Amino acid sequence: MGLTMRSAFLLYDSMQNFQSVRTLQFLQDGAMTIFVKLGGSLLTDKREKEKPRQAVIQRLAQEIQRARMAQPDLRIVLGHGSGSFGHVYASTHGTRAGVATAAQWLGFAQTADAAARLNRIVVAELLAAGVPAWGIQPSVMLRCADGRVAAGPESTVLAALARGLLPVVYGDVALDAVRGGTIASTEEIFQVLDDALLPSRIILAGEVGGIYSADPLVDANVALIPAVTPQSFAQIRSGLGGSYGVDVTGGMAAKVAQALSWIEKRPALQVLICSGLEPDNLYHALIGSVHALGSRLHAA
Repeated sequence: MGLTMRSAFLLYDSMQNFQSVRTLQFLQDGAMTIFVKLGGSLLTDKREKEKPRQAVIQRLAQEIQRARMAQPDLRIVLGHGSGSFGHVYASTHGTRAGVATAAQWLGFAQTADAAARLNRIVVAELLAAGVPAWGIQPSVMLRCADGRVAAGPESTVLAALARGLLPVVYGDVALDAVRGGTIASTEEIFQVLDDALLPSRIILAGEVGGIYSADPLVDANVALIPAVTPQSFAQIRSGLGGSYGVDVTGGMAAKVAQALSWIEKRPALQVLICSGLEPDNLYHALIGSVHALGSRLHAA
């Protein structure tokens, strides 16, 4: 016999209560949670439309699986940028600034579709490496207010982790109460996830080895800055490069500023900005090895 509407609601409520208890137990189990962002410039050639770096994606997926095998209680939330997929459409239609006309809504939908295509490529390589990766489409749950994320995929990511899955989110479009529509970067999605999950470490892997005294892609006479604090950031900000190719979310300077805002909110948080092009660097970063190269961001 089928459920009545009232019975269905009662069952739903009981499941929600069960999940709340399960989530609380999960958060208190002492395992380490790490957020990892794979930059769009790492996964794609941002100078050429929809060109994934397939060999790089495959190697990174294998490094993630090796880290999971080395530390079985490690919990990873993976996020990635849109690179030469979503950013191209978003830039063409000005999606981040707002969506109002029919043409802009078409661009909104095209941006979402392109971002999802790259996510499928990343998730496929993770699955092939043996990682129980689950691609989560953020735009289904994202809600923004004048470009700021007001609600995100926290409950879904929590539930995925509690079941032993590795959730994979990505920069995506979002409905916006003021702008109509907009773009939420991976870092902005991480912000709402950080409030819910309280990760101990965040790894931001891109195509450059960290934070430099000048842009390493155009100036060979640069030095890696091994440590950055909110206080020292003001002195180096002008030397940070933007993003080569199309990037509607601000490039390196914006990403560092976002990371430092997390640290100012939670001073115990550790953030590493590093290269994912260097073989084994992501693996070493995941397991907390001193061999991980990059720039470490921390409180003063």
